[in-house]
Amino acid sequence: MNERDEFLVGGMRPVRCDCGNRVLVKKNSPQHTSVQWLADTSSCPELCGPRSAFLPTCLRLRDSIEKAVRDGTLEVADG
Repeated sequence: MNERDEFLVGGMRPVRCDCGNRVLVKKNSPQHTSVQWLADTSSCPELCGPRSAFLPTCLRLRDSIEKAVRDGTLEVADG
């Protein structure tokens, strides 16, 4: 893997959201999370629902990522 690819996808781990979508996630720090969607986001009820203009994120995905960190299936990178 070249340096650019390592920067973009290195360390990313799959996480399944409670809404059914699967994403790749990397926790660069407790505050910084990189997310790569693996499916069309139109299937996410929160991203495409009535509040989507005000809330450009899926709260269930955020909760799923936090659960993966607590469970140890997703590690926070050491700074």
